[in-house]
Amino acid sequence: MAAGKELAGKVALVTGAARNIGRAIAIALAEAGATVAVNARAAKADAEAVAQEIRAAGGKADVFIADIADAAAVNAMTADIIKRYGKIDILILNASIRKETAFIDMSFEEWRSLLSITLDGSFHCTKACLPAMIKAGGGSIVTLGGMTALSGAKKRVHGSVGKHGLWGMTRALAKELGEYRINVNCVAPGQMDTERAAGRSERAPVTNVPMGRRSTPEEVAGLVRYLCTPAAAMISGQLIYVDGGQQMF
Repeated sequence: MAAGKELAGKVALVTGAARNIGRAIAIALAEAGATVAVNARAAKADAEAVAQEIRAAGGKADVFIADIADAAAVNAMTADIIKRYGKIDILILNASIRKETAFIDMSFEEWRSLLSITLDGSFHCTKACLPAMIKAGGGSIVTLGGMTALSGAKKRVHGSVGKHGLWGMTRALAKELGEYRINVNCVAPGQMDTERAAGRSERAPVTNVPMGRRSTPEEVAGLVRYLCTPAAAMISGQLIYVDGGQQMF
């Protein structure tokens, strides 16, 4: 194995990989030697830019457009990945919708639209990828949580519920899939230095962060990369924050 290529020969699916944290994770896994399936729901141009960046650096990546809330689309995507690469070793459940709406104004449709990605989408992707991961002899699943999963947040009840449920799913899967040599962990970013979607409120000042700044997507991606390597095989069922120490408060 070449130095720094600890994931050589592995195939990784990264959901929501067109921008921000997902993009950084896709690039980090490719730098470690993995072949990366770059998933996006609709942002094809951005996803293609990520794949092209990976290929330009000597890595392997292709774009797979699919709405992970749609079981049929996920099954078709997974079949395409396996047909193209022969297997799946790593699943990164990053895709999510981030909206801010006061609970009193929240429609059921908005509630379901967010949970359909965070929870239903994670269910569909894990179900679809699991047979291939077991056949490959093991692998890694990393979910992307958030600080509000445990703390809650104004105008983000649906987001908090979704991420809290994802943490529960992580713990349960870690117990159930260990026998297949699949480790499952949750990485929770803190205040992030990322592009914000239209309609989001202004960023709050950085407070109660001992490191004194927001985290970067690359710092989150570095931890995700490590958790997928052989060196982290015995790390499972864990919730790990990348928040500069904010969770201590």
